[in-house]
Amino acid sequence: MVSSNLDVSEIFVEREGQRGAMHTRHLNEQLVRVLKTIGYDVGFQKGQGQYLFDRQGARYLDLLSGFGVFAIGRNHPALRQALKSVLDADLPNLVQLDVSTLAGVLAERLLEHVPYLDKVFFANSGAETVEAAIKFARGATGRPGIVYCGHSFHGLSYGALSLTDDSNFRGGFEPLLPGCTAIPFNDLEALEKALSSRQVSAFIVEPIQGKGVNMPTDEFLPGALALCRKYGTLFIADEIQTGIGRTGKFLAIEHWGIEPDMVLLAKALSGGHVPIGALLTRKNIFDKIFNQMDRAVVHGSTFAKNDLAMAAGIATLDVIKAERLVENAAKRGAELRLALTRMVPGYELMKEVRGKGLMIGVEFGPPKSLRLKASWNLLETANKGLFCQLITVPLFKDHKILTQVAGHGLHTIKLLPPLTITEEDCSWIEKSFDDVIAGSHKVPGAIWSLGKTLVDNAVRKSA
Repeated sequence: MVSSNLDVSEIFVEREGQRGAMHTRHLNEQLVRVLKTIGYDVGFQKGQGQYLFDRQGARYLDLLSGFGVFAIGRNHPALRQALKSVLDADLPNLVQLDVSTLAGVLAERLLEHVPYLDKVFFANSGAETVEAAIKFARGATGRPGIVYCGHSFHGLSYGALSLTDDSNFRGGFEPLLPGCTAIPFNDLEALEKALSSRQVSAFIVEPIQGKGVNMPTDEFLPGALALCRKYGTLFIADEIQTGIGRTGKFLAIEHWGIEPDMVLLAKALSGGHVPIGALLTRKNIFDKIFNQMDRAVVHGSTFAKNDLAMAAGIATLDVIKAERLVENAAKRGAELRLALTRMVPGYELMKEVRGKGLMIGVEFGPPKSLRLKASWNLLETANKGLFCQLITVPLFKDHKILTQVAGHGLHTIKLLPPLTITEEDCSWIEKSFDDVIAGSHKVPGAIWSLGKTLVDNAVRKSA
C-alpha cells in the first residue's frame, strides 16, 4: 500500500486567496458577486464554537450557524473525537447487505426523546427526509394529497419544493408534484376544508416557520392535529430547523403538547460536519411501507446510514445533554427576546420581536415620520425587503455579527445562533442591534447612504 502525506489543511491555506476566483470560474459566480456587493467576502479562516475568524484574525459572532446546523458550535472537540474514532477503527461501513450498529444506537437515542414514536428512517439531508415523508404518507394511507402552509419552506428537491410556498424558489421549475395544496398558516377552517375530501394523506407543517419566524397561534397546532385525526390524515412535524433544542425544547411541538405521526429532523443532528436526516414515525406507518421481505429496500439512500453520520448524530445528542444546551437555548433566548423587545417602543422602524428559544425574528415595518417614510418607500420600490440589508450589513461590517434576512422580500431578520452562546454574547447582540437600528433612524446618514448604493445596484441589475 502506498502511503500518502496529503494534508488538506495545507491545500486550504495555499489556495484560500483564490476562493473567489475558483468559485467564479467553476461554481456559483452569482454568489461571489453577492458577497462582494454586500462586503461579506472577508475570507473566513477558522471556526470555534459560536465564533468565526476572518483572514485578518477578526472575531465574528455567528447568528446564522450554517442555517442552523451548528447547534453545538463549530468544531466541537467531542464531535471531532467521535469522527476520528470512527476513522481509526476500520469499521465495516456501508456493507449494504448488513445492518448498521451505529444506526441502531442513534435511532434508539432519538426515540428516547419522542417516546410515542417507534421507528426511524435515516436520510442524507432535510430535503431527503421530506421526500421520504411524502412517500411514507402516500404509501401508508393510499391517498394522493399533501397539504402544506403558506410561507412554508420544506426544501428544494422536487417533492420538497412542491411543499415550499416561495415563488422565488419555485419559479422556472414547474410543473411540480401534483396533489399538493397550500392553506394559510394558522387557518383551521381552511385546513378542515382541505382535509374534508378524505383524499389527503398528510398535513406537513413547521411548528415555527423558518421563512419569517412566523409563530402559530396557541390553537393552531393542537387544532390541526385534531382535524388530522378526524379525517384520517397523518400529521407531519417538520422540525428540520426547529428540532434538537433550537426553541428551548428538544422539539418545538413540545411547546404545544402534541404528538404527530412523523417528526422530521436534520440540520443540527449533523453537528455541522456530516449531513444527516432522520424521519421518526409510528410502527404501523413504517410497516405499511416495509411490509414484506421483497420490499425491505423499497425506499432507501446509499449513504444514509454511513458510520460518520451516525457518529456525528450520537455525539451531537451527547453534547446537547452534557452541556444542557436545550436549557441554555431557553434561557438565553428569553433574555435576548426581552432585550430586543424593549427596544421596540423607542424605534419607529421596529415592529415586533418574536420566536422561541434561540430562533428569533426581529421584524421591521414602515415608519410614520415623513423623512423616514420617503427613504423607506424608495427602498421598497427598488426591491421589496431591501431595508433589512441596511441592518445586516452594518451589523457585519461594524459589529462583527453575521446574521440573515428571514426570507426573500421579507422585513424580518432571523437570529439562529449556536445553542452555546453566553450572556456576554447576548450583550454583544443587544448593543450592536441598538447601535445599528439607531443609525437607521438618522436621515441622512451612513446607513441610508448604503441604501442608495443598494438601490443603484438593484436598478442596474434590472436594467
